[in-house]
Amino acid sequence: MIAFNSNDEFNTDMQQPENHRFRIKRVYELPDKHDGRRILVDRLWPRGLTKEKASIDLWLKDIAPSTELRKWFDHDPGRWEEFKERYLDELKGNSEQIQLLKQELDKGIVTLVYGAKDEEHNQAVVIQENSWLFR
Repeated sequence: MIAFNSNDEFNTDMQQPENHRFRIKRVYELPDKHDGRRILVDRLWPRGLTKEKASIDLWLKDIAPSTELRKWFDHDPGRWEEFKERYLDELKGNSEQIQLLKQELDKGIVTLVYGAKDEEHNQAVVIQENSWLFR
């Protein structure tokens, strides 16, 4: 199993920690060789990026929060806890998308990319925190 150490280098001697099954990063950050498969988990394509610049291997727009939930949340940190609960409920009812993401994990390293400016309050964080769904 491959894991990342604190310097983001490959470490093949350690088992990958469960909460690191997915790397996450903003889609606007430059892709790097450690990203593995880059999967966009936004319902909308990121503004101002071409497909080439985004370097996306797969776009799972249907795993993103529903339009209604996304609009309700509106990136308000005060709604974060309730957003996480609602989004987790949506994920649990979305077995097809969960299966697709499981298949990607079976292939190797996965980096979930997202467009939100807030790096602490977005759907990729919720997916990473609930990686048990993807066992």
